[in-house]
Amino acid sequence: MPSHLALLSCLLVLLLSLDKFLLHYLKKRLFSGPRIPSGASKSRRPMAAAAKWSETAMLVIDMQKDFVDPAMRSPMLVAGGEAVVPAVAEAVAVARERGIFLVWVVREHDPSGRDVELFRRHHYSGGKGPTVKGLKGAELADGLVIKEGEYKLVKTRFSAFFATHLDSVLKTAGIKNLVIVGVQTPNCIRQTVFDAVALDYEKVTVLIDATAAARPEIHLSNIRDMKNIGVETPTLEEWRR
Repeated sequence: MPSHLALLSCLLVLLLSLDKFLLHYLKKRLFSGPRIPSGASKSRRPMAAAAKWSETAMLVIDMQKDFVDPAMRSPMLVAGGEAVVPAVAEAVAVARERGIFLVWVVREHDPSGRDVELFRRHHYSGGKGPTVKGLKGAELADGLVIKEGEYKLVKTRFSAFFATHLDSVLKTAGIKNLVIVGVQTPNCIRQTVFDAVALDYEKVTVLIDATAAARPEIHLSNIRDMKNIGVETPTLEEWRR
């Protein structure tokens, strides 16, 4: 009888030990998760970035000679526009490197001015006026060129979304995020940004040193307003990191 008790005791100890081992093994398998090889997270970063940029479009707004080139003597000249041409060109170059969809938003008006805002129609006569289609003032600023695969959108009002098919073009391309550069901050930039927010684009970014207004205080005041509605406002250098 004692020998049977001893045997039962040994079996009980063995079962308890086996139970602890199985419990430890199952916990490790179920709760620790799969082991990620070192360097795997790093390799995913470029893929995640590429996916993000494939869902991003850059809107280059009104970077035309009548708006940014003092030599044109245009009544629509934006005083701060010429200074941001290099930053806009650099932002475009970064966008191309990242595979971001580029949309060139421009004004091209009828020579009679009949498609322009009422308060501006007095600038049009004799087939001439700011950013009339086919005239030099409607051309992009020197150094800015639309390349194959990029999109040109013509607007006749401040917002790039007003009475255009921009939203349809962007949504068809799977675009969820916007980066905006160009002129000028209180008019076309602001109106486009507010419409983008209203249309539920997930992330709207305005590059503060690749956009401009007539005066710095006007520019910064409008940047602050846009920031207050959830718009990101980095510098070009911060955005390109």
